[in-house]
Amino acid sequence: MPFATAAAAACSTATATACTAAAVTAPVPGPAAVSSLAEPLPVLGLDVTVPLASGHRVPYAALDQAASAPVLRQVWDEVAEYAPYYGSVHRGAGHLSRLSTELYEDARETVARFLDCREDDQVVFTRATTDSLNLLASALPAGCRVYVFETEHHAALLPWRGAEVTLLDAPGGPAAAVAALERALTAREDDGPALVCVTGASNVTGELWPVRELAAVAHAHGARIVLDAAQLAPHRPVSVRDLDVDWVALSGHKLYAPFGAGVLAGRADWLDAAEPYLAGGGASRQVVRREDGGLDVEWHTGPARHEAGSPNVVGVHALASACRALTEASPALLAEREQALLDRLTEGLAALPGVRVLSLFGDEAPRVGVVSFVVDGRDSAELAERLASSHGIGVRAGLFCAHPLVRHLLGGRRDEAAECGETGGSPLNAVRASFGVGTPVEHVDRLLSALADLIHETA
Repeated sequence: MPFATAAAAACSTATATACTAAAVTAPVPGPAAVSSLAEPLPVLGLDVTVPLASGHRVPYAALDQAASAPVLRQVWDEVAEYAPYYGSVHRGAGHLSRLSTELYEDARETVARFLDCREDDQVVFTRATTDSLNLLASALPAGCRVYVFETEHHAALLPWRGAEVTLLDAPGGPAAAVAALERALTAREDDGPALVCVTGASNVTGELWPVRELAAVAHAHGARIVLDAAQLAPHRPVSVRDLDVDWVALSGHKLYAPFGAGVLAGRADWLDAAEPYLAGGGASRQVVRREDGGLDVEWHTGPARHEAGSPNVVGVHALASACRALTEASPALLAEREQALLDRLTEGLAALPGVRVLSLFGDEAPRVGVVSFVVDGRDSAELAERLASSHGIGVRAGLFCAHPLVRHLLGGRRDEAAECGETGGSPLNAVRASFGVGTPVEHVDRLLSALADLIHETA
């Protein structure tokens, strides 16, 4: 493409450093070990300063990346380079419209490669993971039963209201999750359509789920499976083929891309058989007025069927750019660096009095850069506010749109209110720190130092 940057074909300076960085052999990284790893990828916002309650300003430490990740510099540069060429997609005969249409469809191919899709899979662009799973929910065949763990994010827990839903209890480990699904599918009383929905990495604990094993169980019982990769894709490669999932959903804003684009990628048959998710221009192949005054509509098949309206070409371009940037930067080196930061954070939290890290599968379970914790005697919302106002650190406090899971981890009743604070000595919420490919080591160190100061205040 004439507006593709040179960075799309070559590593940036920071990425080139990553490509030659030495591997770390020490299981527990200290400052020197972390510094010997790949450099963080360049992201926007590292030079932003924020005001403190004291009146001073400090550099912002963005540690709420499980909600929205900062934009990769390469992504922003490629979007800026495209901006003068912006035009309508699939609508115009002019040069800029043709370029924009080509860019949009090239992005579809880029995402398909990033997810290692099968040849006959289709990539549908949506607004985010929530939108993608609601799209799939609207396309379920009649009588479809959905199996979902109570530990899911609300985006994966709530869209299935029109289907028969079997809600599975929080498992104590990956093997327990596989066994629970096996029991549930074995107990099915019919052989009708069924769908399993599961996350790849928890947005609360960061723990990795046994997706490949769950997919094998689902398929053995004639069910299909959709992977919520919103938290997994920013941290680990996602292969539709290798994991053998039927669909995968993800969000651009968690993948270091702005502008609100998402993806539902996978099998075409259920989507082509369903009514369009949105009715409007672009989804219809032909509309004819009948003599009785009604309308006969012939709908498209393929992605266009569910992409009515003017598409978010800028967001889609940004998402595809992020996919390229992450692939070019060596996913293995990025994961190694993230693990070093994760070890640094979890060991630092373990050394602080009264801090408990939340875990569903156990402290040794592998996880991505998402850690939730509580501090004895401290309200999580107040703690998060103090981290921001006194130290310039952005984290999140609450139930993280995963109310049943956080209540389970905190030992609360399932009917307890989702408000902040404590009831009967049992905290109803937690603090979550999350980071990604652009996080500097000093941001993790600042969080640990700030927590030590705040805990010392009340000691």
